[in-house]
Amino acid sequence: MVAPRRAAFHRWAPYGLLAVGTLACAVSAAAVGMARGEEYACAVLVLTALALQLVWGRAARSRPGPSTAGTVYYSVRWALGFALCWLNPFFAFYAVAGYYDVGRLLRPRLVRLGLFATAVTMAGAQVGGMPPQSGVLWLGFGLVLGVNVGLLVVFSRLAAQDDERTRVQTDTIAELERTNTALQQALDENAALHAQLLVQAREAGVADERRRLAAEIHDTIAQGLTGIIAQLQVVAGTPDPAAAREHLERAADLARHSLGEARRSVQNLAPVALADNGLPEALRSTVAEWGERTGVRAEFTVTGTAEQLHDEVSATLLRIAQEALSNAARHAAATRAGVTLSFMGDEVVLDIRDDGRGFDPLAVPARTGSGGFGLDGMRARAERIVGSLAVESEPGHGTAVSARVPLVRHDG
Repeated sequence: MVAPRRAAFHRWAPYGLLAVGTLACAVSAAAVGMARGEEYACAVLVLTALALQLVWGRAARSRPGPSTAGTVYYSVRWALGFALCWLNPFFAFYAVAGYYDVGRLLRPRLVRLGLFATAVTMAGAQVGGMPPQSGVLWLGFGLVLGVNVGLLVVFSRLAAQDDERTRVQTDTIAELERTNTALQQALDENAALHAQLLVQAREAGVADERRRLAAEIHDTIAQGLTGIIAQLQVVAGTPDPAAAREHLERAADLARHSLGEARRSVQNLAPVALADNGLPEALRSTVAEWGERTGVRAEFTVTGTAEQLHDEVSATLLRIAQEALSNAARHAAATRAGVTLSFMGDEVVLDIRDDGRGFDPLAVPARTGSGGFGLDGMRARAERIVGSLAVESEPGHGTAVSARVPLVRHDG
């Protein structure tokens, strides 16, 4: 809205100023002692100024900004204004137009000259008209001209400072827009990278679960089936009913144990606890069940504002918690354990602590736990989703496992 209004002002203001100057001249003609010939000259000059403005109004649309045509227009208008002020000082209303549009019409090297010429016209009008009729008026003309020029210098510098501030602000805004664009591109790339990493983590997790399940089948179910076959072979080869019954009972016990192991392996294929609940509820249920099964006092805590996490992030943290608690049950001989899930801005932190016997992390082999899913397995899970896992422990002082992963929200 500002630019159209400014353009309309520059187009129509000279007409208004010329009209005001003409009206003032008509009212003051007798007071300033204008002769009949001077009145006719004013009429001719006013008509010439009006014609000039009409011609320029059409030409200016095709010549925006400083140009040779603009310089010619400005010079002719100044000459008309000077001549009118010579005949009647009240035509200063028209001559003042040379101040406000000099920058639009003249090239930078001619701006000062244009301002000075307009100041001469205005000073002459302000002392009663040109030429001054006495030495005192000439002195007054010099003083008024000096004041006008001084004011022009001051206002020009202020305008230049405003222009510089505007330029700096414009450059700053442009730089901020470029920075915001680059930041948005980086955020988009980061989101795409996260999505890619989660896909890779899912694929790697599937492969790990297959290896883990193969190891469990080999270590539990396959061995149990081997034991059952061995017991049945003994039954088939013994004539003693009591011995046969004893071996059949052993085979039945091995079958029940193998069935339990098979069910547990099937349940562990996917985080069933996450099927209907979010990660906090799944962890709370897991910790409670683990405490009931082991007889260890276990507590679960959530800090920060809980958010719905991406499925792969939730599954990874739940698996890490399950493995850490499993290690604590097998090795720590703990009496208390605590699990804390912390939502910390753009990260999620899972801490598992126990007061068990502890160990020296540097002395732990590279692969621990069933099928290699001990500390190395937990660390690998965290790293697949651009996270990390830290372990703090020492003999006799318990163990603390901390997994830190990016907070990636649920994409649904």
